[in-house]
Amino acid sequence: MAEVSAQKVKELREQTGAGIMDCKRALEAAGGDPGKAAEILKEQGLARAAKKAERKAGQGTVDAYIHAGGRIGALVEVNCETDFVARTEDFRRLVHDIAMQVAATSPKVVGNEPDMDLTGIAEEEMLLKQPFIKDPSISIQDLVTSSVAKIGENIVIRRFARFELGG
Repeated sequence: MAEVSAQKVKELREQTGAGIMDCKRALEAAGGDPGKAAEILKEQGLARAAKKAERKAGQGTVDAYIHAGGRIGALVEVNCETDFVARTEDFRRLVHDIAMQVAATSPKVVGNEPDMDLTGIAEEEMLLKQPFIKDPSISIQDLVTSSVAKIGENIVIRRFARFELGG
């Protein structure tokens, strides 16, 4: 394993939001290459997110986004495991981004409803399958998964409503 500088660890931490020791181990495993280390952290985060997916998400927050001079609005409920996480800036930013996504794209369903038949519903009508409006290279599902990895708790988009004047 390669020895890595504290500066490289700090830069990777700022880029990924991962813990200091996770960044150090990833950089050592990647031979000091920040790009490879970021990939290692992403894979580890996806594995952690998959493990957390079965945990109960009974806390969370509701957020609203109003756009176009008050002509379009959205309400979303996003759940996490603890009220502590629900009050964090990272979680609140995620929920607000999801509300903005709903206002901008008008999805029909979340796309994770276990008791709903999703046949006949196009992928672009499923919120989780849509490209994120702030970064179209990732989907809303990718955004939630990366937030689970960063925050350390299961996160579930529970429901949403979108309103449009005259609609």
